[in-house]
Amino acid sequence: MQHKEIVDSLSQSLGRSKGDINKLIEALSNVIVERCSELDSISVPRFGTIEAVKHKEFIEVDKETGNKSLIPPCVEMQFTPSTVLKKQLNQS
Repeated sequence: MQHKEIVDSLSQSLGRSKGDINKLIEALSNVIVERCSELDSISVPRFGTIEAVKHKEFIEVDKETGNKSLIPPCVEMQFTPSTVLKKQLNQS
């Protein structure tokens, strides 16, 4: 499902304008980025948890050439669906 389809579906379901839905999605994205940049997790009831996991820097060695590369630290986003969401998906 593409962004436009999500906006259309939410707009119809909530009876709100597409502009309002776009603002809501942008605000939600901003909150997720802000909280996850602080390595907090975000839990949405009946949906799941979005968690930021920080990986430390490490040295990677190319097995063929033996060249070493420093891989910088990074933050990875992980989503864990709730039990309710899993059950609903399995029943569909």
